[in-house]
Amino acid sequence: MLTRILVQDLVIVSRLELELGPGMTALTGETGAGKSILIDALGLALGERADASMIRTGRDKAEVNASFDLSHCPQARAWLSEQALDDDGDCVIRRVLQTKGRSRAFVNGRSLSSSQLKALGEQLVDIHGQHAHQSLLRATAQRELLDGYADHAPLRDAVASAFRHYRDCDTRWQQLTEACEQRSARLDLLHFQLAELDDLALGADELEQLDIDQRRLANQSRLQDNSARILQLIYDNDQALHDQLSRASRDLSDLSAIDDRLAPSVELIDSAAVQIEEAASSLRQYLDALELDPARLQDIDARLSRIHDLARKYRIPPEQLPKHHQALQREQEALEQADADLDALAAERNQARDAYRVAAQELSASRQRAAERLAATVSASMQELGMQGGTFAIECQDQDITAAAAHGLDLIRFLVSANPGQPMQPLAKVASGGELSRISLAIQVATANCISIPVLVFDEVDVGIGGGVAEIVGRQLRQLGEERQVLCVTHLPQVAAQAHQQLRVRKHTQDGQTFTDIHTLTPKERIDEIARMLGGTDITATTRAHAEEMLTGPKTRQRKPSKNPQGGLKL
Repeated sequence: MLTRILVQDLVIVSRLELELGPGMTALTGETGAGKSILIDALGLALGERADASMIRTGRDKAEVNASFDLSHCPQARAWLSEQALDDDGDCVIRRVLQTKGRSRAFVNGRSLSSSQLKALGEQLVDIHGQHAHQSLLRATAQRELLDGYADHAPLRDAVASAFRHYRDCDTRWQQLTEACEQRSARLDLLHFQLAELDDLALGADELEQLDIDQRRLANQSRLQDNSARILQLIYDNDQALHDQLSRASRDLSDLSAIDDRLAPSVELIDSAAVQIEEAASSLRQYLDALELDPARLQDIDARLSRIHDLARKYRIPPEQLPKHHQALQREQEALEQADADLDALAAERNQARDAYRVAAQELSASRQRAAERLAATVSASMQELGMQGGTFAIECQDQDITAAAAHGLDLIRFLVSANPGQPMQPLAKVASGGELSRISLAIQVATANCISIPVLVFDEVDVGIGGGVAEIVGRQLRQLGEERQVLCVTHLPQVAAQAHQQLRVRKHTQDGQTFTDIHTLTPKERIDEIARMLGGTDITATTRAHAEEMLTGPKTRQRKPSKNPQGGLKL
């Protein structure tokens, strides 16, 4: 629900702030007062195209703020959460227009793109009477409205599930078909590559061992010379470390006889001498086993060179060659089994396509039946709304399987003939804004329980009507207001009198500048405003009494509207 709107420096509005409640709100005022300025401002907040010419003369920028309560709008809350724009169920939209530079938009203080703003706006407000922001003009919305009216959720889910399975089978079938067409050439290449890798026969840990052996053989002379030098240093010459430790142990043993606190040091030196002797023995064994093997080094170098050459050829690290070998083997096995797999997959694909077609045809048949009911209901409502002889129809055009989609095979179009003798044409091509608004009202009433958009705006819904028809329009708008929030720009007292609350739009001049303001009317002020709408400038006691009677007379039921067998509201 729209709870608050703030408009600043937009066209002839200097500053306007309104608190809005649930139900039906009527906007009234004299012709030319700017009754549609609030609708225009709301449209800007919801992503309508911005123009710097809309900024009030003498100002650098204009701003519109709209606050929504999303307590009963889970779809919009989910969208905000997905876009990381949610704020505990609140939604504050801010649109700033600038004389220099592009307009900017924010939701809950965070910037968003124009496409994001438009997507959010389509979930919050539906404006009727103007072609901008009207969901009923979109084919997708028409299909979803018909499905909601007929309670098609189970059928739609079944069709969507069948479609996903069919699409998955078809995608795999197409991929395998394309692969089979190139299979012969690919198999030849695989045979050649596998022969190379088979001939290489690289073990899983062989590369690491080859690197170790290469380093050892390439440095064998250094290993031998340095090991022998170290053996001399620690054991095999006259000043060897082992002999020095032995002499130190003997000398310290003599001293420990004098002071036994030296005994631990003697033990440590003796232990070090033993370890030196063991190290010398280990070095002798290493030197005895060490043999120069230039031929082995040459073989290892050749082996490593071949491994690295193949790795560069396949553009992978050398250590990944064994895994690449296994992957090529699996691909070869899959291609060799392609004919059998393709036949099996083609059969599965055909079964999935047939199952999808059956589910889609069941949904289509139900749509045809629902379309007839909804068309009859809307056509009857059009007669009540001053469009005698007008007819409404819903075309459910079956499409070929190539157009398969999760929503089925139907192309849904809302068609209308506003007057007798006129051909049926798409709803979007209805010329008269007033007629379009009333047709939209008839559709909204018929499908009131099927639409999730919380705010409905009707701009000049009563153009070209009066008397009893105007009263019917007012009752239907109030009826919608029992279910959702309704804003209505009207010049007819019969419509305004049905509203739960009324706003008056006035234009005045001050210091050579024109201003528009909107004021929420008290009960007494409503009587005066309805009287003005009834009698013009000369308001008599009779006119005022008539206005009071209209406001205090019977209204549409105050309780929640009930759902009729076709899914709409009972009149």
